[in-house]
Amino acid sequence: MPSHTEKRDYKSEYRYGEILPMKESTTNHNQIAGNIYAFLKFALRGQNYRVFINDIRLWIPRYKLYTYPDVMVIQGEPIYEGTDTTTVMNPSVIIHVSSKLNHNHKEAEKFRFYRSILEFKEYIVIDQDTYYIEQFTKNVQGNWTLTEYESFDAVLPFSSIDFQLSFVDIYELVNIESNEDKSTELSNLKFCLEQF
Repeated sequence: MPSHTEKRDYKSEYRYGEILPMKESTTNHNQIAGNIYAFLKFALRGQNYRVFINDIRLWIPRYKLYTYPDVMVIQGEPIYEGTDTTTVMNPSVIIHVSSKLNHNHKEAEKFRFYRSILEFKEYIVIDQDTYYIEQFTKNVQGNWTLTEYESFDAVLPFSSIDFQLSFVDIYELVNIESNEDKSTELSNLKFCLEQF
């Protein structure tokens, strides 16, 4: 049994035999993921979908990666890795809550890993610091297209499921202004320090 199954005091990813600690979540991150999960869970009730939040692990065999997406949607029954029900392999939708500090090459690489999943059709990246969402959708030719949304009045229409969600609902109880003020303060502090 790989060592990634051992009990740890922190959440971690397992990639190519290496255990990598995951960054701690913020209240904004948690709130957005919870909002998305709640609305999807209610909207898809009675349909042939399962919605999972970030305690369920995803296994990507081609890249030997165990990871914890913020929200996953599976059409039909989950395909499990192994004999237990802690790790799935067949999400059609993956939703990731990001920040300006973390939305980097590592996340782009993870999207490449996700694309190796046969059932995977839609990837949504939600910025926790500003009103901004990236939506990647797979067309019938197998190509991926990007749509960007960056207005609080915007509505996010899901491509692979019959559902749409407003920014008002996605960002409910999320303190954007506080994060922006903090970012401005840090920028001002950095500028002041550079003057010395």
